[in-house]
Amino acid sequence: MLGQGGFGPVYKGILGDGQEVAVKRLSACSEQGTEEFTNEVLLILKLQHKNLVRLLGFCVDGEEKLLVYEFMPNSSLDIILFDPRKRAQLSWSERINIVNGIAKGILYLHEDSRLRVIHRDLKPSNVLLDSEMNPKISDFGMARIFAGGEGEANTARIVGTYGYMPPEYAMEGLYSIKSDVYSFGVLLLEIITGRRNAGDHKSKKAPTLLAQAWQLWNEGNALELMDPLLADTTDHDEFLRYFHIGLLCVQEDAFDRPTMSSAVVMLKVETKTLRQPERPASSLGRFTGHYQLEDNNCSANYLTISDVLPR
Repeated sequence: MLGQGGFGPVYKGILGDGQEVAVKRLSACSEQGTEEFTNEVLLILKLQHKNLVRLLGFCVDGEEKLLVYEFMPNSSLDIILFDPRKRAQLSWSERINIVNGIAKGILYLHEDSRLRVIHRDLKPSNVLLDSEMNPKISDFGMARIFAGGEGEANTARIVGTYGYMPPEYAMEGLYSIKSDVYSFGVLLLEIITGRRNAGDHKSKKAPTLLAQAWQLWNEGNALELMDPLLADTTDHDEFLRYFHIGLLCVQEDAFDRPTMSSAVVMLKVETKTLRQPERPASSLGRFTGHYQLEDNNCSANYLTISDVLPR
């Protein structure tokens, strides 16, 4: 057993030809019916990109549902990134490679695949690392596929993880490609600083990473958030450029966030002039009064929203 995810346990397996695989066993209380599950998996099987974990196959037998993925030997990004000793393995160049790989994987989902897919649960534990520390986005259990010209959808069931959800989704159930852009911005800032956005903060009064980033950016002191492990090996101008892009991706208004295609260009082109960011969403305290319900047996990271207010 490799671990316990929100949708059930994950095991390491070996196929008859010796290939190592990861097998996710979906919990019996999943609300998804067999036909719905099969259709969704057949769609995901069509997604092929070097920065997405490959789904190799699946099994449906009565209530038993299994997903078979390629095995990732370096586990998930959160296990390395948020461990002070393991994080030392991640040089600046490796972190930049991870950021760019995640960006390309999301861009493929949004624009370059045969389907327009919104992941809806981008976070470090859903980014897996291969033997060469290349990132691969995993866990499409909450993903939604958009048809044709659809640009935005609404749901009454808010699922996701606190700290990575944009305000329009947490508050109103609205999601779009800009939802994933917000999550990517949080990931980017976490990767270059080595700090969690919200996961380590037990008190609501503790500042989130986004709040700290915004304050230090305005004061001209963004370098204070650089991971100390990178201090002697990182180009300060490059750090500030990635920091700037991260802030642009977490703007409160989805309209103000770049698309992933724009973000990929900004990450590549050093001379591109970047507009000034506004205050990011979560530094406004918009999430006060929300809380997270976790049930390891059935589902992943639900939020119960007590008061829904118009924007």
